[in-house]
Amino acid sequence: MRNFHMKFYENRKIFFTISLGIIAVGLIFNIVFGVKLDINFKGGAMIKYSYSGDVDAAKIESVVHDTVNRSVSAAVSQNIKSASGGETLNNVTLSFAGTESMSPDNQKAIQTALNKEYPKADFQVVESNSVNPTMGQSFFLKCMVAVLIAFLLLDFYIAVRFRKIGGTAAAVFGIVALLHDVAMVYFTFVLFRIPLDANFIAVVLTVLGYSLNDTVVVYDRIRENRRLLGLKAGYGSLVNISINQTFTRSVYTALSTFVAVAVVFVVGSFYHLTSVTTFALPMMVGVVSGAYSSICIAGPLYVMWEQHKTKEKASKLSLASQTEAKAADSKPVELPSAQPEEPASLEQKNETPRKSSGAKQKPKGKKKKR
Repeated sequence: MRNFHMKFYENRKIFFTISLGIIAVGLIFNIVFGVKLDINFKGGAMIKYSYSGDVDAAKIESVVHDTVNRSVSAAVSQNIKSASGGETLNNVTLSFAGTESMSPDNQKAIQTALNKEYPKADFQVVESNSVNPTMGQSFFLKCMVAVLIAFLLLDFYIAVRFRKIGGTAAAVFGIVALLHDVAMVYFTFVLFRIPLDANFIAVVLTVLGYSLNDTVVVYDRIRENRRLLGLKAGYGSLVNISINQTFTRSVYTALSTFVAVAVVFVVGSFYHLTSVTTFALPMMVGVVSGAYSSICIAGPLYVMWEQHKTKEKASKLSLASQTEAKAADSKPVELPSAQPEEPASLEQKNETPRKSSGAKQKPKGKKKKR
């Protein structure tokens, strides 16, 4: 594979700006337009009609809204085989989110209005269901708990596997990358006005596994290069080398997955399979986001944290050495004390000074008689 020499860490500000910009746009759309919840999460009613010919989902939503004065989401499915396996049917599913059920009179009124708008379609009620709002909220909470448990398990796995390169930090920034991917998937539902349903949870869990796999590959290469190269070149160069070594693999994997999901999206759009397209479109965004976050988010954040730890450690050592130096300078210097003179011995005190040997003495002898 070709080995690139791109500076991912040095260009981290560009990557962070792109991600923050997309998140800002998504938040603005979310505040202005809100998010649509499917009846699985919010409760409501669902009515399925069979028809023939061609219909438009947006036109059906407008007709139904004018008839019953309630917000509705229409999903059109064409060429669906019947239970017997003989003929193919066209169905349109109307979803009414809320706390009110749909009475038989309203169902009849909707059928009459649709047949009036499409005289040759011959709309007939196939199925009618109602979801209790309490059950919808309970289902939503259970899905959130499932996502939270997945986050915790992934965090624990990364921390244990990559403990030699700072497992806790690697796990934290791996989770940051996963949260980035979840945000991108969520904003895809918001921007394209797709109701949050079971497909949202399915896409999130799938993207979590896909993105984590890509992040683990990058971390594994960082661990091997740290063992082989050490830290002489610095964390930035180490992570750049590791990401460049896995870049081709990451791009090829993301591209092949994206193409496969794109084919599913095109086929679902051609046959008007809304349940398929509402899964495939966010999944394509999640695949791209997963590869992007593993390369451009998790790696640079890991380098920033390790460099921060190194600077903090060096600062503590410098502060400790300065403190020791100041303590040594402020310590008073002790001068050696004077030794007391030893008293002279008695022999030295009583000893009289002797005359020098060179002094002349009078000779002792008899006096001379005169």
